[in-house]
Amino acid sequence: MKFHYYADTDSLYIDLSKRASNDSRKVAPGVVADFDAEGRLVGIDIDHASKIVDLSSLEAEALPVASVSVTKPSLYHRANRQTGRVPHTASDMTTTTDAVVIGGGLMGTSILYNLAVRGVKGPVLLERETLGSGSTGRSSGVVHLFTDPEEPRARLTLESLRIYRDFAEIVGGGDAGFVNTGFLVMVPGDSAEEAKRHVSSQQAMGISTGIVSREEAQELAPAFDLAEDETFVWEPDAGYGDPSGVALAYSTRAREMGARVVLESPVTDVEIQGGRVVAVVTAGERYETPIAVVATGPWSAVFLSKLGIELPLKPTLAEVIVLRRPMDRVSSHPGGSDRSNGIYFRPEGADLTLVGGNETPGEIDPNAYTQHPRDETVARHWAALNMRMPGMADAEFFKGYTGVYTTTPDRQPVIDSVDGIEGLYVCTGFSGRGFKLTPAVGIVVAELVLDGAATTVDISSMRIGRFRDV
Repeated sequence: MKFHYYADTDSLYIDLSKRASNDSRKVAPGVVADFDAEGRLVGIDIDHASKIVDLSSLEAEALPVASVSVTKPSLYHRANRQTGRVPHTASDMTTTTDAVVIGGGLMGTSILYNLAVRGVKGPVLLERETLGSGSTGRSSGVVHLFTDPEEPRARLTLESLRIYRDFAEIVGGGDAGFVNTGFLVMVPGDSAEEAKRHVSSQQAMGISTGIVSREEAQELAPAFDLAEDETFVWEPDAGYGDPSGVALAYSTRAREMGARVVLESPVTDVEIQGGRVVAVVTAGERYETPIAVVATGPWSAVFLSKLGIELPLKPTLAEVIVLRRPMDRVSSHPGGSDRSNGIYFRPEGADLTLVGGNETPGEIDPNAYTQHPRDETVARHWAALNMRMPGMADAEFFKGYTGVYTTTPDRQPVIDSVDGIEGLYVCTGFSGRGFKLTPAVGIVVAELVLDGAATTVDISSMRIGRFRDV
């Protein structure tokens, strides 16, 4: 069998074999090729952080397969790229699989991995672009629990934190990049009693958190300016991780267990017959399956609407800035959730600080939104940080970026089966808190699919029907 690669300056299109991969190796910058036990090429991945592949470095002799040809794109292929049609030498093929996951972000890859762990044979993940190319690649990666006042979400975060802290041993496939910074939550005086009740309820769940005095908080965060009338909550186990790395690790481990990951393959339809899922369709292939899990992030509302399912999911803008610290004044600091000034922040690398806040009001188009924070947001975030860490007034602006949240009216996610459509499941609406829930969400979705109900955590409060109950 001959494999042809068609590429332009943005993407690499691949025809994948259905043989299992036994070996993966880097063959060019941003390009990893997979080979079966006999050394034959069976697939190729573009690095999740790379959208440009230099074909000049991808020579046929770099691949130990005599039948591989690397081809520059013809005018026909460029025209098809512009119209959104991806050329396939095996177009309109039909594949049978036990389950299809739609969406290659954190949730989709975690679900794929957990289905494979539970014994589902050859599950398939379909991603419209590349792994982590939606909300995942622009997540701040924060993991702390004060923002989880509801017990179900707190328990999901607690389970996820347990996995992140020992990710290489529990999951493998790569590094979660988890950094245990601790998190200091600063609460204004008028919210003190609510914060104390919240901490008490979380301690009853076994969460490591507690109220600390102003003096203790100052020792934990010498660079912070702390007011006398504020209440301080310390989370010693909290920190941040690498969202793109986690998605890649879950994908890698799932593929090692026989799963298939297909990139640049937007789903065009979920076929439903007799009240049950029978297939998932892309432009080039039809996947016959009894199970489809929709984990499409900010595209979920539009995607589900095409299936006759209306949910109050709103894509909103997240704006983040990164500052280079003046190391003589602020050499280090823990993570912080500043309820008094309306920001969160965490260290990044050796000398940077990442600063974000609540989502920007209004709904956005996840296919066309600004990639840079507004000037007023940069000024507001920086000014708020200066009030908390006066030394950051001498910081340097390093960069700014934006991402997309998928928000629900109650800020709770939607994790449920769809009434009246057997085999269809929805996992979306994490309202900017997806990363810290990812490992546990993959577990409970696998339980929902395979056992009929989640048992690790009670997720009944995340059902679709709650929006009809209002």
